[in-house]
Amino acid sequence: MRTASTRVVIALAAVAIFGALGSSAGARVNQERSAAASGTLTVGVEGDPVVLDGALVEDATSIRVINQIFDGLVDFKPGTTLPVPSLATSWKGTAGGRIWTFNLRHGVKFQDNTPFNSAAVCFNFNRWYNFRAEFQNPDATYYWQNVFGGFKSSIGKASSPELIRTTLFKRCTTLGKYRMRLTLTRPSASFLGALGLRTFGIASPAALKKYKANSGTVDSDGVFHPTGSFATKHPIGTGPYRLNTWNLGEKIVLVRNPTYWGPKPKLSRLIFQPIPDNAARLQALQTGEVQAYDFPGPQDIATIKKNNKLKVLNRAPFNVFYIGINQAKPPMNKLKVRQAVAYGLNRAQVVKAFWGGRGVVAKEFMPPGLFGYSNKVKTYSYNPSKAKSLLRSAGLSLPVKLDYYYFTRVRGYLPQPSDTFEAFKASLENSGFQITPHVLPFRPDYLSANTRGETGHIWQLGWTGDWGDPDDWLGIFFQRPSKIWGFNNPKIHKLLDRAEREPDQAKRATLYQQANVLIMKFLPGVPVAHNRSAMAAQKNVHGLVPSPVQSEQYRLVSVG
Repeated sequence: MRTASTRVVIALAAVAIFGALGSSAGARVNQERSAAASGTLTVGVEGDPVVLDGALVEDATSIRVINQIFDGLVDFKPGTTLPVPSLATSWKGTAGGRIWTFNLRHGVKFQDNTPFNSAAVCFNFNRWYNFRAEFQNPDATYYWQNVFGGFKSSIGKASSPELIRTTLFKRCTTLGKYRMRLTLTRPSASFLGALGLRTFGIASPAALKKYKANSGTVDSDGVFHPTGSFATKHPIGTGPYRLNTWNLGEKIVLVRNPTYWGPKPKLSRLIFQPIPDNAARLQALQTGEVQAYDFPGPQDIATIKKNNKLKVLNRAPFNVFYIGINQAKPPMNKLKVRQAVAYGLNRAQVVKAFWGGRGVVAKEFMPPGLFGYSNKVKTYSYNPSKAKSLLRSAGLSLPVKLDYYYFTRVRGYLPQPSDTFEAFKASLENSGFQITPHVLPFRPDYLSANTRGETGHIWQLGWTGDWGDPDDWLGIFFQRPSKIWGFNNPKIHKLLDRAEREPDQAKRATLYQQANVLIMKFLPGVPVAHNRSAMAAQKNVHGLVPSPVQSEQYRLVSVG
């Protein structure tokens, strides 16, 4: 996931009062005791979700909350990307992985007390496949278009060519009350893991209709606006928690779902409190205002570890931060210029300065440890003289002017966005470039501009994996021509097509290794770092298992 917000605009009325919290030692003790007694956990988060309809988001901030309200057919084993049963108790692929039959859990009810069954599952898949033109905006339904393809009304074609490698979804069929089948247009080795994404969480058909989930408009700027209330006030799934209140900019309050089909959540209330500033999140943890928060800055890790009331919960590295290049904007269409950018980025120094010992310099767009990673890719160390020489040999006069886009919100893959930009600006300007900076707010502008290919010659962004498959990295980035990257390389595209369809994992690994080698020679962008992100929590928070894909399961958590 791009751990960013799609350009979906929402307006919520304030429906809850956010009480002031004391900061004295006595107040902290009373607050901690109260939280434990009431079964309440407050989590500091970097911002508000976009909306709470999984089909309409692509960012970790939204999915973190959606993950508690909705279940999917499959889930991930806590702390891993291994698919495990959820609303589906078992499944089987036939026809070489083109037809998938799922046995569903019996006796499950949605939070509006309507029944879960095969008809409800197919209603959701048919809803996504039949989204009309407004919802076919790539900002609105990014993951459907990436994983399953286009829409029925557009004859299976995505709204943007970079979003789909031909349509995957064909039909959903009920085979009795608790059995259903998904038929694909082709075999897909990565399909099952994708179902663990809560962007494919199963919603109540009754609620989707009642609260007009399929109502939305696109304004003159191409921005998608949901107009029904399902996504903002009435998200109804089968998950362990349901929405109680959402006071934009202050807090989201979830309460335990009394009819949850699985082991009952240990917390009665789960609160997500937006605190955009990293230092403020740390202070809130220290004072007891929150009991946990995500993405502690590398500079704060030592402080947390020294406090005997706090702890650090590490994630396995499963992300990449990169500098993207748009080849549709000359002179980036010249390989020598892209190579000059790679040699002009002092990546080792930047990672050392701003990742606090928790990052490693990236050699490719996949993290080490994922099958298909290659140790034979071309590498680019900082070399300003070589960068200048490449620019001159490309027929350019120095300095070469580049528009460089960046954002300021801290991400799991990027602990200090502004400082990183300033350091790279300096190293590039020392290497024959003249940088014009452009900064956009992460919510809602940055990703939408990037999707449209409007983030200059170069930009900084990152990716946290959604499930444990190289297709979720190289396939998402480079399997089709793209406005984002501005190139068309049939050799890379076809190789990634072969890798996605290959059922034998050893052969797939070889194909992805070959793809990594080709990509780093062609250089559509420059991978910078893999970061070991973390969560921070008070010592009395138990059962919080950090997820490599940032989909923590708070139903397992207790306080006390």
